[in-house]
Amino acid sequence: MALLPILRYPDSRLHKVAKPVQAVDARLKALIAQMFDTMYDAKGIGLAATQVDVHERLIVIDVSEDRDTPMVLINPELVWASDEIIRGEEGCLSVPGIYDGVDRAAQVKVRALDGEGQLREIEAEGLLAVCIQHEMDHLMGKVFVEYLSPLKRNRIKTKLLKAEREDHKDKAGERERA
Repeated sequence: MALLPILRYPDSRLHKVAKPVQAVDARLKALIAQMFDTMYDAKGIGLAATQVDVHERLIVIDVSEDRDTPMVLINPELVWASDEIIRGEEGCLSVPGIYDGVDRAAQVKVRALDGEGQLREIEAEGLLAVCIQHEMDHLMGKVFVEYLSPLKRNRIKTKLLKAEREDHKDKAGERERA
């Protein structure tokens, strides 16, 4: 199956708020499969549709070590979040190579449709809770670096834009040599 291109911060499309999924149909199931392939290929543990420029409320997650516990959340709603906060190093497929500490609820309860369109309630803690919150932020148009100070955010933006320019320059050089 074809891999989907992952948008990179500071792409403005990452800030679009996702719309609810209207139907769990063949198109959506194909998108879910492509998103899992893309996430696994990129060595990620979660991917929101927003990150692949599809602005629908859809998330795929697999935090298992063996990559054998895929989870689909369609139109997720946060039902409850614990008062206990944990701070962990977060990274993001849309912000490659950048990791920083973010505060998140230690436990959450989420209501969502699964990949078959069945309503589920998921109670999560630890890494899964953090991943769910991180991916739900994407659906609201928020990238984890927005939790960081403006100075850190600007440094990250500058670093990623510079890397993108160098990547384009390298590809242009390859085309000239070909």
